[in-house]
Amino acid sequence: MVRQLHSLLGLLAALLAMVLGLSGAVLSLDPVLERLDATVPANGQISVATLAGRVARHYPGAEQIQRTPSGSVIVYYSRNGQAGMDRVDPLTGQGLAAHSPSAFSRWLKSLHRSLLLDTPGRAVSGLTALAMLVLCVSGALLLVKRVGGWRHLADPLRGGLNQRWHAQVGRVVVVGLLLSALTGLYMSAATFSFISDGMQNEPDFPARVSAGAPASPATLPALLATDLNDLRELVYPAPNDPSGVYSLRTAQGDGYVDQANGALLSFQPHSGTRRTYELIYQLHTGEGLWWLGLLLGLCALSVPLMSTTGALTWWQRRQSMPRMVENSAAQSADTIILVGSENNSTWGFAKALHDALRQAGLRVHTAAMNQLASEYRQAQRLFILTATYGDGDAPSSAHQFMARLAKTRVNPQAGFAVLGFGDRQFPQFCKFAKDTQAALLAHGWRQLLSLDTIDRQSAQAFTRWGQAVAPLVGKELTLAYTPPRPRTQSFALMERVDYGEAVQAPTSVLRFTAVARTGIAGRLTRLMGGNGLPHFEVGDLVGIVPPGSAVARFYSLASKSSDGFLEICVRKLQGGLCSEFLHGLQRGDRMEAFIQLHPDFRPASGKAPVILIGSGTGIGPLAGFIRNNTGKHPMYLYWGGRDPASDFLYEPELSEYLADGRLTGLQAAFSRIKNGAYVHDRVLDDAAQLRQLMQSDAQILVCGSRAMAKNIAQALDDILAPLNLTVQTLKTQGRYREDVF
Repeated sequence: MVRQLHSLLGLLAALLAMVLGLSGAVLSLDPVLERLDATVPANGQISVATLAGRVARHYPGAEQIQRTPSGSVIVYYSRNGQAGMDRVDPLTGQGLAAHSPSAFSRWLKSLHRSLLLDTPGRAVSGLTALAMLVLCVSGALLLVKRVGGWRHLADPLRGGLNQRWHAQVGRVVVVGLLLSALTGLYMSAATFSFISDGMQNEPDFPARVSAGAPASPATLPALLATDLNDLRELVYPAPNDPSGVYSLRTAQGDGYVDQANGALLSFQPHSGTRRTYELIYQLHTGEGLWWLGLLLGLCALSVPLMSTTGALTWWQRRQSMPRMVENSAAQSADTIILVGSENNSTWGFAKALHDALRQAGLRVHTAAMNQLASEYRQAQRLFILTATYGDGDAPSSAHQFMARLAKTRVNPQAGFAVLGFGDRQFPQFCKFAKDTQAALLAHGWRQLLSLDTIDRQSAQAFTRWGQAVAPLVGKELTLAYTPPRPRTQSFALMERVDYGEAVQAPTSVLRFTAVARTGIAGRLTRLMGGNGLPHFEVGDLVGIVPPGSAVARFYSLASKSSDGFLEICVRKLQGGLCSEFLHGLQRGDRMEAFIQLHPDFRPASGKAPVILIGSGTGIGPLAGFIRNNTGKHPMYLYWGGRDPASDFLYEPELSEYLADGRLTGLQAAFSRIKNGAYVHDRVLDDAAQLRQLMQSDAQILVCGSRAMAKNIAQALDDILAPLNLTVQTLKTQGRYREDVF
């Protein structure tokens, strides 16, 4: 519901929000520029009387003095029958320049306030402010849910480029946009008298004044008691009018001053309502708070970007929703498929299952998990394909499922099978799928298959699951679905270092450079001094598409794009299509690949110690982290190989890093030598040091095989028990991260 509201309002208000955002950003410069030109004396330095006396020497025909919220002093006067207005120096009363408000600024304010449409436009602007308020609140809620709670709000973001930009910029500017929307909505409500602005309370005009001759304003007690920085406006009495009075408006209230004796004849303090309105006005415009105005202006500049990326994300999500052919009605179908997805990626797998079952002669109904019916009269089997969102939550198309399940009548003829989709990197891998499985069992549904999971949208794992489903329908079933992959880029091998032949574990460190692009894009890249590499960091993934295959294989990156090369560490697997292709490459040979960001696997910023643990080719990204530890923060490496004479990967580099301080300590274990050991043995040997490091807020990164990671987790649980810590606790705190395969 929140996502649908956010998307609908965003699409409807996008153009108006961009107009108001851009105009507001430009207008935010006015207080800044005005403040730069203004001379602002210290509080108590100059009184209004002193200023009026100085102005009188240069402007004998002065009629009015105004002080703007940004500190400029403007004198309105009459000279030789001509009216004029000048900006003056409050220290001398001398004119600085003619005051002539910019026609463009007036037009821009009208555009911002009313879209140049007067009253109807003001109403539209107010509704746009309301839409912005709802968008800010709903966007913040969606972001918190996406990252798994408030404590993870600053964590790296995942998703497509548009989605990441939208969320990344959003979490930086949301407070500023929320403030602008709230204050703009308040001011619109005051404009249409839905709430009071407090301007109705005016001081009573004095019934009597003294009959004396007008005195110099520099001597009037009421003006002497008023500080210049509190002045809003001083209006002079008409010349030769003995009943005339000064009209004085200040930050505290408004009143009238006797022109002869300077007494304050009447005064109306500002009400709380008026003070509130003026504060809201100040917060919205930045007038008097130029630095806040500048910050809000910068936030407003993000509105076009947020609108564009939001619309593109919505369009991509809509396009990724497949159309189900011959989707039977829920009550006539013998097979039900329910889908839980956040960004529609799971729907592609659901469509493949839908089509395969339909071709097998079944009547299939496919819908979102949120559309779970109160009963399925003809159903014999229920398949649920669901992802997990954030920190184990339901994805957007399944957030109503649990509540609806409690009201659904169990069909004793129907059994169910749950297939979860996720990324094993996350501690809450497929948690919602597990919760769904448990809920169905608790409500009395019959299980057809044990819970199965798909890691990182593996097409092979989906095919294997299809083979398990086939006996349930009594027909052969082939599930073939490959998620669409991003466009690839060509990379050429520039260098390779080979290890491991002697221990039958051929492993190579491969470095690639980007193949120069042709056309305008290539010329621009070369002109700007770029290396042609896409942006990536150590620990991100490169998806390599080997010849003859449409399925990408992913490898962890041991370099970042600013290193000038793309580096991976690859072991050759017997019969492995991609690894054999990569090991067969010679200098200058090319491969096709794309980058998949993986921001959850990298050291957090700061000076806390980092403990790197890996085995085999898992050393690749760990070596990259060490290479880029130019701040020489404490960094310890535990790594396991087979034989130091054959496959001590990155040995020359690690020796260099130890010597220059980028690597603090190295413990290597080798299994195929006399008295061999594994990496978890080295970890156990250093139990005391590791406990000390963890007490210093150290973080742990593990990369390598799943079996190795399991052994490391068990060893660390034993080591950390005296500290009342566990690996699971560290994962929750963001201090334990894995990249396992």
